[in-house]
Amino acid sequence: MNRITIAIDGYSSCGKSTLAKQLAKKLGYSYIDSGAMYRAVALWCLENNAIKNGVPDNEKIISNLENIKIEFRFHPEIQSSQTYLNGYNVEKEIRGMAVSEIVSKISSIKEVRQKMVALQRQFGEDKGVVMDGRDIGSVVFPNAELKLFMTADPTIRAKRRYDELQAKGTEVSMEEIAENLRLRDYEDTTRKENPLIQAADAVVLDNSNLTPEQQFDTAWNLVEQKVSAK
Repeated sequence: MNRITIAIDGYSSCGKSTLAKQLAKKLGYSYIDSGAMYRAVALWCLENNAIKNGVPDNEKIISNLENIKIEFRFHPEIQSSQTYLNGYNVEKEIRGMAVSEIVSKISSIKEVRQKMVALQRQFGEDKGVVMDGRDIGSVVFPNAELKLFMTADPTIRAKRRYDELQAKGTEVSMEEIAENLRLRDYEDTTRKENPLIQAADAVVLDNSNLTPEQQFDTAWNLVEQKVSAK
């Protein structure tokens, strides 16, 4: 089977990672969560006093970029890749609200984006990769054979995020989550460096009223078309 690159972009809490993992598993491709990379940088900032009153210390962050090592390691027992920051598994830590509240600010720093994009391109240089994020189809892999742009009603997205955090035992209100998503949408779409946009050749996938199975079937049909056409 011909190997292709699949780029999945879209808003927060639209299920990008879930779909990307499903497609990668069925295809036997590598899965890269680009958002986890920015979250790992955000976690480093929190742990190293590079955030002052909610504002990133750009100079400190930029000067330490070479000391921020991010990698993904596949864990057979859970059949999933985990995010590592400087040798430590930080998959749980990067999903918390503290990181969610600052990650868009960190990802807007030009030098941070430049380093992450370079890493992402290295991960996907041999094709056979599914990557999700905000600028994968528009910047990282502009020549990807399949580009999906995922969206959903904001209220539905907030409820999904709330349920996810509740299942993990995280105490947070729906109001907090809705406001966090609103701010992240604004910051992601208005930032100067590689904002969230729909690539001209991306297929829009609005999953507001789709079950996970329906979403996967829709995406899989598109994958089969692209693979057979290559």
